[in-house]
Amino acid sequence: MTWLLDSDPAIRWQVLRDLTDAPTAEVTAERSRVATTGWGARLLDLQGSNGQWAGGTYVPENDDQPGQPWTATAFSLQLLRELDVTPASARVRTALEKVRENSRWEYDGSRFFDGEVEPCINGLALGIGAYFGERVDGIVERLLDDQLDDGGWNCEAENGSVRSSFHSTIAVLDGLREYEDAVDHNDAVAVARIHGHAYLLDRQLMRRLSTGNIINDDWLKFSFPTRWHYDVLRALDYFRASGVGYDTRMDDALALVESKCGDDGRWLLENTHPGACTSRWKMATASQVAGTPCGRCACCAGLGGALSRYRLRRPTAGLSGAGGACFGLPSAVSPPPMRLLRSVSATSPRCLSEVQQTSRPLWSFVRERMPASPSWLSAPWAATVETP
Repeated sequence: MTWLLDSDPAIRWQVLRDLTDAPTAEVTAERSRVATTGWGARLLDLQGSNGQWAGGTYVPENDDQPGQPWTATAFSLQLLRELDVTPASARVRTALEKVRENSRWEYDGSRFFDGEVEPCINGLALGIGAYFGERVDGIVERLLDDQLDDGGWNCEAENGSVRSSFHSTIAVLDGLREYEDAVDHNDAVAVARIHGHAYLLDRQLMRRLSTGNIINDDWLKFSFPTRWHYDVLRALDYFRASGVGYDTRMDDALALVESKCGDDGRWLLENTHPGACTSRWKMATASQVAGTPCGRCACCAGLGGALSRYRLRRPTAGLSGAGGACFGLPSAVSPPPMRLLRSVSATSPRCLSEVQQTSRPLWSFVRERMPASPSWLSAPWAATVETP
């Protein structure tokens, strides 16, 4: 853990929060450095005087490279959100004020936090706006109106599509989750999210409802940053962040994650979504991360956390730096999987290290520390878990 702490503030503050007994004041102070030191600061430095990154809102001003560009304002703000930069930071507030006043969607010239017409883009804008404390009620209303009868969303609905898209649906659900976190609760949003959950779960997060076939093999490959793309891990991470309990319809997705774990307890970065990106944020490959086969910072801890959150079957030995898991620090960072460590450690930040030191089943620690037993903890599958 020592060398993990010897890293960028965007990683270090989460390690202090989730894996140590650091006082709240120390954790807060370290998080505040994300906007002024390291990756977060460098990303903020790239904002132009007109409030835009790369001169554009969704696409750069000079878009002359093949593939989807990731350097414009929307995806830069998305990455700042993923870094968990402090929204109240003076530097962040200044940056957001410039966006609010100057950034316009290329589609119709609407202000950034008013959104535009495509649900996937509006989901992205909603998540950013809600995280940074902007007024985004108009986007919420539009997204609620745009929900299709099958429970999801599709950017092609304006062209007549009546079937939802996994890409659009996960983007919207992620934005609505951030919005609900910001406003505490909204009945209409909660109902819409329940229908959205059913859309994904009924399809086991990856299959056609009609045939049961895998819809897209790329969804079985894990990536970070996900940008606007869907994949199975992103869906599991969403359900984890939403506090949604175990559901048997997650079984295929969980089995997929387990199957990709190597003998050394590591998972590989499999999909980088090619396109122009700021050099500091290019995904590292195996050759760029000395001594590890993985180019995704803390991905192994996150994947193990996802499994533990829903199954509690895989032992957690090897999820820390000392245990040999991949905490490589490439030129890009993966904070969302890092947050999954809270699930592993249940209600005690010492839980993970205790499991590693004693080799006791994770199940016993979770049962001891859970203040109440949610429905997923008493589900039928629990009977197959090793108990003390």
